[in-house]
Amino acid sequence: MRTLIDIPDDELHRLDALSQSEQRSRASVVREAISEYLTNHETSGESAFGLWGKRSVDGLAYQKKVRSEW
Repeated sequence: MRTLIDIPDDELHRLDALSQSEQRSRASVVREAISEYLTNHETSGESAFGLWGKRSVDGLAYQKKVRSEW
């Protein structure tokens, strides 16, 4: 997929310098950067699985209490 993004001039110059030093295309460097970013920032639903189970409060009672504050 192709996309259009705005990159500040100073970052674009740094990106060009990096791509030239690695003898790679700018697009290749950007694709790698996006891949690394997603790998480092991706969360799965599993990270939240079971969080409520460790609480001693009944979930329905808590829900009613919170909603009564609205």
